[in-house]
Amino acid sequence: MANSNGVEGLHVWSSPEGGCKIDIGKQIFCNRSLNMKNILAVGFDMDYTLAQYKPETFESLAYEGTIRKLVYDLGYPPELLEWTFDPKYMVRGLVLDKKRGNILKMDRHKYVKVAYHGFRELSKEDKVGTYGNTLIRDSFDEPDYALIDTLFSLAEAYLFAQLVDYKDNNPGKVPEGADYSHMYKDVRAAVDLCHRDGTLKQMVAKDPKRYINEDTSIVPMFKMLRASGRSTFLVTNSLWDYTNIVMNFLCASHTLDGSLSCNFDWLQYFDVVVTGSAKPGFFHEENRANIFEVEPESGMLLNTDNGTPMPQVGSTSPEVLLKGLNKSCRVFQGGNVAHLHKLLSIESSSQVLYVGDHIYGDILRSKKVLGWRTMLVVPELEREVKLLWELRDMRKQLRLLRDERDLVEDQIHHLKWSLKFESFRDDEKQKMISALGELESQRDQARLAHQQAQRECHQKFHKIWGQLMKTGYQNSRFAHQVERFACLYTSQVSNLSLYSPDKYYRPSEDFMPHEFHILPL
Repeated sequence: MANSNGVEGLHVWSSPEGGCKIDIGKQIFCNRSLNMKNILAVGFDMDYTLAQYKPETFESLAYEGTIRKLVYDLGYPPELLEWTFDPKYMVRGLVLDKKRGNILKMDRHKYVKVAYHGFRELSKEDKVGTYGNTLIRDSFDEPDYALIDTLFSLAEAYLFAQLVDYKDNNPGKVPEGADYSHMYKDVRAAVDLCHRDGTLKQMVAKDPKRYINEDTSIVPMFKMLRASGRSTFLVTNSLWDYTNIVMNFLCASHTLDGSLSCNFDWLQYFDVVVTGSAKPGFFHEENRANIFEVEPESGMLLNTDNGTPMPQVGSTSPEVLLKGLNKSCRVFQGGNVAHLHKLLSIESSSQVLYVGDHIYGDILRSKKVLGWRTMLVVPELEREVKLLWELRDMRKQLRLLRDERDLVEDQIHHLKWSLKFESFRDDEKQKMISALGELESQRDQARLAHQQAQRECHQKFHKIWGQLMKTGYQNSRFAHQVERFACLYTSQVSNLSLYSPDKYYRPSEDFMPHEFHILPL
């Protein structure tokens, strides 16, 4: 971090081996020390981890598909087809109150700091009256609440807010009996219909470049990990056909005319690929899901004995014919983590580093249930940490305003205490009452100035929801989960290629995005 005079530059936050400076938005942040020399296998999720989808196209596609299902399959008014999606409105870490139609952002202690009913901001009185007066803290969890923890969930959260506003302003137009909770249930059902009928993935498969960001650093990252002697694996909920298309795009298999060729060259970067994994259930060893081997060219599923090839009916040989393909990587569907450990010859869970984007589906389960080491991909982090640096002067001013406000409030408290419990001559008492009035006026001005500055800083990050990792001076619920369950976190998976494969990651004493406010400014 910069020194007390703020004269050092943007690229001084940390440096890998060799002294090469890494841009702040590309750095890997560490919550718990991790020595990569102890890691024998590195695994990856695919969707929103290796494959970063474009919100303006992919999430809009999901949104439009969900609207059509609501109208044509669930009986909602046709005018919904005219609605549009704002991909920048919602952020991760929010909580939907299904019963009340509210959208909440809360801190690590589950105090609601920002609350909207649809798109209408709740007043402080309404917010406190609804969420701040319970003797027993609300868990803010299922079934009454929905957690917006994945980038996949942003479109459905936005649609839920639209439906809340629509219901409030157009009574009788939504299907009969559809309260806020029922509308959310319908949105979820419509989203599931979109995924089940394959509409979304068919559109992505036709033109991956339109929906997925290209990242030329992914292949060098794979090569680096492979050259270091580590096993690599892929565990995704997507099925084989879609996985093959996306991974071909990411690994840049193109023909001479520049078009995408669909082959299996990308398998050379993995030892094991597990598709259709049904995470988070995959991470439970007691999950008895069968594991099938996938024949890549046909997509055919072959029976196995817990991952060991079995003779198929009509054949005396257990060998799987892969028609000349490199058999160093085996592709499976289903199964559980015990199968994966056996296939990779993993003896200790702590020897595995798993990289994913979903705190619940990827990180919490793999960390809490298995003891795997974890890295969370947070694409929003790149912009967030750069803004933290750019706004350092504003944040310093915020701290000064807060100190001024606290000082005046302390003086008011002492004066009131003296007037209440000590004896003074009438003239002295009158002077103290007059001074108290002036201090209360100063306090009101300081409080107003601080609130305005705080709101201005809040809106620099996001006009509605503010900083991803903060709510005021507290860690946000999202930041709290990152801190608890992610050993490492970074903005994109290929940032691994910027560091030595044998790096010893340690928590920084200088800078962590979720702790920035406690540093001297």
